[in-house]
Amino acid sequence: HDALPIFLTSENFQSEVLQSSEPVLIDFWAPWCAPCRAFSPVLDEIAAEASGFKVGKVNVDEQPELAASLRIMSIPTLILFKNGAPAGRTVGVQSKENVLALLK
Repeated sequence: HDALPIFLTSENFQSEVLQSSEPVLIDFWAPWCAPCRAFSPVLDEIAAEASGFKVGKVNVDEQPELAASLRIMSIPTLILFKNGAPAGRTVGVQSKENVLALLK
């Protein structure tokens, strides 16, 4: 698959995440969020090196229903989906090591 994060919306969430055969790591972010912007290159790097999983991004300003349905309280939040269900979550900026540990 391509090496950039997939932009997720309520329209493609089912096909890209819930029905995905591989785990999906999702970054919930917003353009005005400075920590999110700082975290973005780390995620892009992980997406570029991704093997056996996908990386997706949800802009909470554009997808408020999606963010609300997953109880996103603060950003950046990462949720790892496996087999259509949340399997792990971190809140706040993480090191690359922490993010990769979430995938294990």
